[in-house]
Order: sequence, then C-alpha cells, then structure tokens
Amino acid sequence: MENRPCGFLIKQIHDNIEKNVNNRLRKQDMTLSQINVLLMLNKAADKRMTMKDIEKYFGVAQSTVAGIISRLEKKGFVQCSGDNIDKRIKIAAITELGQGCCKDAEKHITETEHKLLSNLNDEEKVLFNTLLQKVSKSLN
Repeated sequence: MENRPCGFLIKQIHDNIEKNVNNRLRKQDMTLSQINVLLMLNKAADKRMTMKDIEKYFGVAQSTVAGIISRLEKKGFVQCSGDNIDKRIKIAAITELGQGCCKDAEKHITETEHKLLSNLNDEEKVLFNTLLQKVSKSLN
C-alpha cells in the first residue's frame, strides 16, 4: 500500500464524507454547511448566536454566513433579528422546524461515523480520535 501524506488522506476522507452527506441531504434541499450551522445553533445557549460568532466558529467570510443563514431562514429553520441594544448586531435563532431537522441530521451523522470507523476496533477508535484531536490542536 502506497504511503500517502497525512494531509492528502485527511482531505480525501473529508471530501468523501462531504460528498456522501451532501448526496443524502440533496433530497431535502440542504447542504452540509447548512446542517452544521443548524447543529451549532441547536447546541448554543438560548439556541441563538450572532452572525459574527458563527463566522468566527467556522472561519468563513461574513457573506458566506449571510448566504447560509438567508437560505435557512427561507426554509423556516432559523429566524433572524437585530440585537435589542445594538441593532447592527444580527442574531440567528433556530426554530422548532430547525430543531427537528437537527434530530434527523444527528441520526445520519451517527450512521456516517459508524461507517467511517467500521474497520477499526474499539481501542483503535479511541486512539484515532485522540490523535485527530492532537493534530487539530497543533494547527491552532
């Protein structure tokens, strides 16, 4: 077996996961980026976050977050408002419909994770997760 660079393998794994998830989500007119934002909002305090905090978390441009939130709002998954004190601050809050979407997404994430790790035993799964966390921290 050819020894490929770790970065290449990580990208290949990510691309395959994203492709499979997006194919599954296409039927619901959703994308992985939209689901990730919903999942984050669902876990946030009061199930809401500022657009600026979403940008920082995902490391993407304001225009990218604005587009994702706009599409989610049109689908009824989020509601946007201005901050009570500073109207320039935009806040996105997940709706009940969005919370329901998260339940379905979490089920699919669990299935994908199971498939991803299916060739590893329990000890290897723990080690793999530990190593991924170490590698991730080294890049921050």
